Amino acid sequence: MKIFKLLAIGAAITLLASCSDNNDEPNNGGDSLSEKELTLQKAAAAYVDNTVLPTYSEMAESAVELQSLCRDIRDKYASGTLSRDDIEAAGKAWKNARKHWELSEAFLFGPANTHNIDPHIDSWPLDKAAMDDLLADIRAGKSWSLENNGGYGLIGFHAVEYLLFELSADENSSLVHSTNYTPEELEYLCAVADDLCQQCVCLEACWAGTSNISSHKQQTLEDAELDYGENYGREMKNARQAGSRFKTYQEVGEEILQGCIDIADEVGNTKIGRPHMGSSEEDKNYIESPYSLNSIEDFADNIRSIENAYTGSKAGDASISDYIKAVSPSTDTQVRQAIKDAISAIEAIPEPFAKNATGALAGKAVKAAGEDLVAALEEAHALISRN
Repeated sequence: MKIFKLLAIGAAITLLASCSDNNDEPNNGGDSLSEKELTLQKAAAAYVDNTVLPTYSEMAESAVELQSLCRDIRDKYASGTLSRDDIEAAGKAWKNARKHWELSEAFLFGPANTHNIDPHIDSWPLDKAAMDDLLADIRAGKSWSLENNGGYGLIGFHAVEYLLFELSADENSSLVHSTNYTPEELEYLCAVADDLCQQCVCLEACWAGTSNISSHKQQTLEDAELDYGENYGREMKNARQAGSRFKTYQEVGEEILQGCIDIADEVGNTKIGRPHMGSSEEDKNYIESPYSLNSIEDFADNIRSIENAYTGSKAGDASISDYIKAVSPSTDTQVRQAIKDAISAIEAIPEPFAKNATGALAGKAVKAAGEDLVAALEEAHALISRN
């Protein structure tokens, strides 16, 4: 009889422990939440599950594909079977990974910031002179590694871009790279693609939890010794609980909106504004994604990342917009309209952006994103920050 009781007690304890370990679903720990906190709790759950995690998952999948296709280019070059179609396939994978990265830039807080993943994979412009020197060193048989010889200006998306795309003679159109590589270029391409893949997978793991990504991706992190054991998404969904850095769901809402403000400001006043208003040669060359002529799409997708963060990625998603609309419908309308206006203004700029950065259309985009959208988002942030 005592043995039966002990077994029953042990089973109950195990059940309770397993329930307490299941922290992926938001809970309020038994305390009573205000209407504001309840609204923002729902928004946090939808934001993590329907916006952040799918975006990072798609980016990581595309980066894994890109890594494989870059290795194919190297191997086919060595066997003499490399074609432009092979390079074009890698270019498409690059564009897909790039798109999902740009769609993530409204949430560059958290792991992308604390682990320096943002500058690691997305610093620009590419340092062409330094890359030429590095390739010469590789060609000469000198010892090298990305850690010691690369630097942020020689790795990430834009190094891969440089080796997969080339501009036409008049720089008005972008082509896939010719098959006329050197072995050193392909050695470097594969090293950078490997590193980019690892960082993209790391971002997904940091938000989803390593155990929740594919076994292949888990192996990628293990091989790179890049597992931080973090689950930022769970922390965000379980604000107010032990183990979460967020003391309230209001803090979550503030974090989401600040991420939106930061990227709106960067797009308007740096990505577009610096080459538009700057007078130095460095300013004029401060162009994102110039070799693939992907600049305008980059900028517009950054604003779409704000839209997804603010209104939700799926129809009917709970969102930050729900709370703002409840306390100030006019502010919510203003934010939504400013997002649409910024996207329209950006998409009106013709590619290549490098040749149109100083024009009137670029000036309108600077104002729409860097002034009007920033101001609308700051008003929403002030509303959500009120106690």
